[in-house]
Amino acid sequence: MSADFTTARLNMVEAQVRTQDVTEHAIHDAMRAIPREAFVPAGKAHAAYADTEVEYAPGRYLLKPRDIAKLIQELRPQPFERALAIAAPYAAAVLEHMGLKVERHDGEDLRAPPAGEYDVIICEGGVTQAPASWIEALAPSGRLAVIERDGPAGEGVIYLRGGGRRSLFDAMPPVLPGFARERRFAF
Repeated sequence: MSADFTTARLNMVEAQVRTQDVTEHAIHDAMRAIPREAFVPAGKAHAAYADTEVEYAPGRYLLKPRDIAKLIQELRPQPFERALAIAAPYAAAVLEHMGLKVERHDGEDLRAPPAGEYDVIICEGGVTQAPASWIEALAPSGRLAVIERDGPAGEGVIYLRGGGRRSLFDAMPPVLPGFARERRFAF
């Protein structure tokens, strides 16, 4: 492990996460321990700790450290809960470090989650609107965290299986391929 990345990781938590009202120590500990640079191509490792989204695969990005930390905090994950990480490799690692059992969903059809009921679902990319299939995959008291974006700005939101949607914060991540609203030509 590079000393430069270790310092960058500590600075990321102190400057981008803690200063944004992320107060959950388990999130700080996980983000300090997990080498974020391991989730991006080697040529982009230098950007892993920057205050920006970093593309790790075509059309897929790690969220800004602030955004993923805020989403995870609002999920209020508990050890041993079952989690689904949709296009979310870094979030999956953070949740695993926090003691959750995590299933990763990185396939072609992200709208169709693997069968099962999940206590926590998180997506590390923007969508115009959370698919109903994601909400239906939640356990009775499950929570879904995602950033919805339809236009220049978006917002982090939490959905509850029992109903309800709560707005959290403004964010502007790229929208995942296949989740952009179709634009129709009009006169």
